[in-house]
Amino acid sequence: MAALVSDGIEERERYSRQVLFAGIGERGQRRLGESHAVVVGVGATGAAAAGLLARAGVGRLTLIDRDFVEPSNLQRQMLFDEEDARASLPKAEAARRHLERINSSVRVEAKIADLVPENVADLLRGADVVLDGTDNFETRYLINDLCVREGLPWIYAAAVGAYAATMNILPSQGPGPRAQGSEDGSVPSLRPLSEPSTLNPEPWPPTACLACVFPSAPGGDVETCETAGILATAVNLAASLQVTEALKLLTGQPELLRRSLLSFNLWSGERSEIATSSPREDCAVCGRREFRALAGEGRPHITLCGRNAVQIHEHRRPLDLAALGDRLAPLGEVRANGLLLRFERPPYTLTVFPDGRALVQGTTDTGLARSLYARYLGS
Repeated sequence: MAALVSDGIEERERYSRQVLFAGIGERGQRRLGESHAVVVGVGATGAAAAGLLARAGVGRLTLIDRDFVEPSNLQRQMLFDEEDARASLPKAEAARRHLERINSSVRVEAKIADLVPENVADLLRGADVVLDGTDNFETRYLINDLCVREGLPWIYAAAVGAYAATMNILPSQGPGPRAQGSEDGSVPSLRPLSEPSTLNPEPWPPTACLACVFPSAPGGDVETCETAGILATAVNLAASLQVTEALKLLTGQPELLRRSLLSFNLWSGERSEIATSSPREDCAVCGRREFRALAGEGRPHITLCGRNAVQIHEHRRPLDLAALGDRLAPLGEVRANGLLLRFERPPYTLTVFPDGRALVQGTTDTGLARSLYARYLGS
């Protein structure tokens, strides 16, 4: 009897058209079912990528996101609906619920968290590939540091306006500092050096890492979705390119992975490609193995894409949201859903998570945001 992936749905029937594709076949489909992909950031690109991975039958998905669903997300963030926005559901949890209805055979874990040096090793533990769905280089540099140190492949993606770009990062899998963990001992190794990759036991030729191509974050007048807007079609192109590369890797075909930074402008039709086939010898990260992002050097309070807001980090400070809601209710409107609390005192809105983290909307002034946090949540 054919295996059932959900009530009344046979696995063979669900994946029949994908198995017919010569690049995947029966063997590739089995490998996908045994794979674990982590998506960091479940906004526009990350939500589209997570949906494609679940429909393809990747057996385990971990979704990491620090944010919640808003009405402005619905134009391009394909896993969310109006009810998610009305309830202000955390994106990771809203995505998990939708993905379980799409493919109940996939194990989906929602991590409502900000990826930071203190938790990055735990949140990426056991991954076969990491997909970038973030909107800032601070987090991407952190992913790059951890993945280079651990020999873990990851796929960069970006979309803004009509522009979409992706790049595969294949770090060296050879012995190095990861055999002893981090040099300062602050971030544990993901797995013992003696445990080989379950997907590709033979080392692949390494590519350039993110720091090879972008030694520092782009500066100057950089477009964001808040200033330039964004097309849903650009988001879906970036996610489609990214997931296609992930499928090559997860089916055990790293030799087919593109070794370039590829970008498209869907509106103008322009296309560009920059070779990333080899690491840069003087790269601080993959060359000299200086993991500054992992050490937390220069990590700022991040102004979030798409809104007038600042994130305040207060890790290791758990909050009782019910008690907080009772205390704030006389001061303004309070809404809670068990996963977060929203406090509105115009012109500001504070969205508070159980770990003490808060998004302060209505300002980009980090000093003012900190002052509001201290006033209403305590210092």
